[in-house]
Amino acid sequence: MERRFRLRRAVNYVNLATPLGLLIAAVGGAERRPGPDGLILAYGYRYRFPIAGAFTVGNVVLTRAPALNERLVRHEARHATQWAWCAGLPMLPLYLLAMLASVLVCGHQASYNVFERLAGLDDGGYPRAALWWRRRRTSR
Repeated sequence: MERRFRLRRAVNYVNLATPLGLLIAAVGGAERRPGPDGLILAYGYRYRFPIAGAFTVGNVVLTRAPALNERLVRHEARHATQWAWCAGLPMLPLYLLAMLASVLVCGHQASYNVFERLAGLDDGGYPRAALWWRRRRTSR
């Protein structure tokens, strides 16, 4: 494993994000398996919240699905790095604020969410919604 991924893994353990992710996986009944670049893939998460194909807490990628495609794993790996850069738990309110800002400017929680844009909207399967003030009005 590359040094940067070992560092990300260590930082996310120290900042308690990965232990939180492991706790969420255990409570959610997910089966944990080692993933690429120090990630932990947790399949079979049983809760419907949050509404996403997958979500990441620290180095733990949780999903209700039985498998993840490579693009989505890459997207979620970028979120693991974001957890490290945000010093762990502060990522939660920062992400929620970014999601709110995105909803306010375009009506979609991810299209203008800075965290999702930096992780790659296409890799995450998110649409590129237009800003509400740039939408053309349709004639009635």
